[in-house]
Amino acid sequence: MIVAILIGCEIGFWVLLALGLASRYLWKRRTVSTVLLLCVPLLDVILLTAAVIDMRGGATADLRHGLAAAYLSYSIVFGHRTIRWADAKFHHRFAGGPPPPQPPAGGMPRARYEWVMWLRIVLAYALTWGIVQALIWLVDDPARTGYLIAFIGGLLKIPLIALIWPVSYTLWPRKPESARS
Repeated sequence: MIVAILIGCEIGFWVLLALGLASRYLWKRRTVSTVLLLCVPLLDVILLTAAVIDMRGGATADLRHGLAAAYLSYSIVFGHRTIRWADAKFHHRFAGGPPPPQPPAGGMPRARYEWVMWLRIVLAYALTWGIVQALIWLVDDPARTGYLIAFIGGLLKIPLIALIWPVSYTLWPRKPESARS
């Protein structure tokens, strides 16, 4: 059941996003667009609720349950940014809007940008950890929640690997395009 809900929520994310942006720019229905885009994070709440119900019903934790926590954390930390990015792309492509903004090309502005992105990744990891801990507490059965501890430990690799970008842009800043000419 959880796999079907996970797949449905992932598909639903892209469908709601596309319909929300099409409503805004193609059909000129701004209110409908706003409602659709506000529904996007609700999909992750539905997914996490299904994971909790599944675990409380006796299921043993596995990847599906950990992903439910990670999806909700992603939506909280990166959701608005992702929708804003898609909105700018859609506006440019289908409604003649300006090109979407790009991250700084180099120098210390790019290093700052990369550090901010890394801190967002750390925040998403911390939120995932907190949600997983709450799930473990709710289930209160170490035999069935052991996988979640391994999941959160394995997930720690993401912020550690992502640290490569801000460190590299800080130690070896690329010159901005204007300075190269």
